[in-house]
Amino acid sequence: MFDLLGGVFTGPAGVQRLYRLPLSFQRPGVGFGRRWRRRPLKPAEVVQGRRFLEAVGLTPYELARRDRPVVLVDVVYAGETFTELFTLIRDWIEQEREPWPVIRRKLCFVGVTIRRKTSPNTERWQQDAAWTRTLPAAAVVNVSLDLGVWSYFGDHQVKLTRSLRPDRWTVDAGGPGRDERTRQALAEAAALVAYGRSPAGRQAVARAVGRDPALSQSWLRTLVTNLTTG
Repeated sequence: MFDLLGGVFTGPAGVQRLYRLPLSFQRPGVGFGRRWRRRPLKPAEVVQGRRFLEAVGLTPYELARRDRPVVLVDVVYAGETFTELFTLIRDWIEQEREPWPVIRRKLCFVGVTIRRKTSPNTERWQQDAAWTRTLPAAAVVNVSLDLGVWSYFGDHQVKLTRSLRPDRWTVDAGGPGRDERTRQALAEAAALVAYGRSPAGRQAVARAVGRDPALSQSWLRTLVTNLTTG
């Protein structure tokens, strides 16, 4: 998804509009039973986590002064990564004393979820995440995929970046593996970027977006027009 859309949304001057934030918050827990919880982030991990956020323009200062919201997208099952990421950002905002009433309108979260039956009784990850209620109602949305497609993205696709758990945040980054599956995945990623940059790729994405009900919004019509004429 990142490779395709990264190619599509690269501007004519090579301006990058999408960034990868490969953070994982998996770490050992403390306690047991109902008292089990992940251990808190260590001070050095918090500092490094903020450096990762700074690298993609997510400092409290920059968020407070953005003209448009930043959109964070992830393949979501229970939303734990989003919860940890929000907490990291929110705590930093409080420490820096930047205006939360302003910044809350600059954060959007899109969860790529498993497609389930549409029903008022269908449970969604954001219903169990209290922090989502501190944001505007439209700031947390989901895009659903067929279970097989979702599982490919979330469970089986070969990763080209290492899983950045907190215990690795302060360690020098390693490159992708050198096995055959990784080489094939690298070739696939390069092909997706090239296709996204091509007129055919941009037009295909424009056609897909053009079927969305949100096309009534002017910004989306402008996006589609730019993709088909750029």
